[in-house]
Amino acid sequence: MIRKATINDCSRIAEIQVFGWRCSYKDFISLDYLYNKMTVKNREEKFIEYFGVNEKTDETYVYEEDYIVKGFMTIGNCRDDDKDHNTFELWGIYIDPLFQRQHMGARLVDYCVSEAVKRNKKEIVLWVFEKNKDSIEFYKKMGFLPDGKSRIYETFNEKGIRFNRKLSFL
Repeated sequence: MIRKATINDCSRIAEIQVFGWRCSYKDFISLDYLYNKMTVKNREEKFIEYFGVNEKTDETYVYEEDYIVKGFMTIGNCRDDDKDHNTFELWGIYIDPLFQRQHMGARLVDYCVSEAVKRNKKEIVLWVFEKNKDSIEFYKKMGFLPDGKSRIYETFNEKGIRFNRKLSFL
């Protein structure tokens, strides 16, 4: 089941994000950052703070099965200056490493697409680290293609590339 996240989910969301980053980015993000700066405790605090903000431009959803939150995503209006109000963004998607490759990510992306369609958006964009080959392949399978835009994430000195998916309406 996919449902809107609540403040009660913050601990689990933080745990999924931290362990997801450690598994996925260990080969190109510094271990100091992944183990000393990005802790479950400090991410949980950030999520609690985030859920306390009244006017957010994005929404977080969890994927829950058997009363276990196994993944989450954040979606909302696109933050990129070169896109207009017709563009939606998949801000982030994370599946607990123990539950990956069970189609939960695809279900979350499908949910994101349905939300974008409901809101009359024409395309969806997302950013992926260039070295995150597994995610790049996943998003390509989900119909996203690189659009030629890139940026350097200064904190990590790593390049990210943007993918987009045009939405068609029948």
